[in-house]
Amino acid sequence: MRKFLPLAIALAAAGCSFTPDYQRPAAPVPTAWPMTVGAGDTAKGAPFGTDWRAFFPDAHLQGLIAAALEHNRDLRIAIGRVDEARALAGIARADRFPTVDLAAQRAASLTPADLSGTGRQQNSQRYDVNLAVASFELDFWGRVKSLDDAGRANFLASDFAHQAFRLSLIADVANAYFSLLELGERLELAQATRKSREETRTLVARRRDVGLAGDLDFLQADGAFQNARAEVANLARSHAAAENALRLLVGSSPAAAGGGKLAQQGLVADVAVGLPAEILLARPDVLAAEQKLIAANANIGAARAAFLPKILLTAAAGTASRGLSGLFDAGSGAWSFTPVLRLPLFDAGRSTDNVDLAKARKNIAVAEYEKSIQLAFREIADLLAARSQLAEQLQAQEANVAAQGQRLKIVEARYQAGVSSHLELLDAQREHFAAQQSALAVRRQLLATAASFYKALGGGVAEAKPS
Repeated sequence: MRKFLPLAIALAAAGCSFTPDYQRPAAPVPTAWPMTVGAGDTAKGAPFGTDWRAFFPDAHLQGLIAAALEHNRDLRIAIGRVDEARALAGIARADRFPTVDLAAQRAASLTPADLSGTGRQQNSQRYDVNLAVASFELDFWGRVKSLDDAGRANFLASDFAHQAFRLSLIADVANAYFSLLELGERLELAQATRKSREETRTLVARRRDVGLAGDLDFLQADGAFQNARAEVANLARSHAAAENALRLLVGSSPAAAGGGKLAQQGLVADVAVGLPAEILLARPDVLAAEQKLIAANANIGAARAAFLPKILLTAAAGTASRGLSGLFDAGSGAWSFTPVLRLPLFDAGRSTDNVDLAKARKNIAVAEYEKSIQLAFREIADLLAARSQLAEQLQAQEANVAAQGQRLKIVEARYQAGVSSHLELLDAQREHFAAQQSALAVRRQLLATAASFYKALGGGVAEAKPS
């Protein structure tokens, strides 16, 4: 037995492979970002941070992200998928090595006299102890190796998919937090506006009582107050929904926002962005798609090898004896060696269809890989185009808030002096409130763009080795 095992292992290691040579498809995107991004935009900005704690400086947001990474159920599912793929890869790899078992058995039989051939009843028994290798395939054609390669690639794809989901979760928690802060500030603004319009309605009522204002002015003031009430109720409902959305992402009840403001986040979207080839091919979602393509390519080799003969080895070596006490006596050694050659002759086209199926799945994997690159290119290009425009929009919106605030002060003074009408005052109040709300929305969009950049650029974890 000893002289056969090294030979078998050597023959298995020397096998050839029918797996096509893997070649990464060319990226179906331009080599540079669109010109709408702006000249030199890819080189400006601070270097991109590799740690989410450095990228998101708000302490409360950091606590929410940490809680989400610990408690989010979808992330737990993704981690479970990685463990599942790792186990499946280990099973596929184990098939490349022989399985050795230690077996001990006793066999006893009783043969009737009329069947014994001697005319006498016969009792027989046998004891065996041996090491056995059962049906070990000599991988001449690389079939088992191809399955091993496919299993490892599927594991890597699952691991990269987990990394991609982790980045998405971080960005989603940040965006949900920014939305909650925005709605909180808008709610405070609406409550202040409601109080101001209630005071205005009271003032108009007093002016009406002394003949300085008419019923129309009071109805306008009352209508403005009721609109403010309705806006407060609407924003309170949206704020509660935003809290529930954040709670679902975090996986537990988040602590109160603590009065944080959007302007205090210290987060900017102006981060350095390299060339498309440097960014896209390092994203975890793109790497996951490529590993799926590698697995599909390896499965073609396994399907092709099914046309060729299989050589299976079954061997055992140990001791055998009629009695238990004689198992280890001199001359009790026993061994068996059973090589089997199996050559497929007819399977109704099953092997051919398996090859066609593997090729079709590879074509699908190629298209999915190319699509993942195109989607990633579009995502980053959109963010690059949005960040400069949003910054300019926020600057203009804040200037509009200042202008509308100054206008409101002047109109209020003129109304107190009886120069301006109540309709003019109401219009100034509405314009100022709308400008403030719009400024908050644009600021939140700019912060959301920065959070999306963390995800789109790979978050600095794309180069991490799989676990």
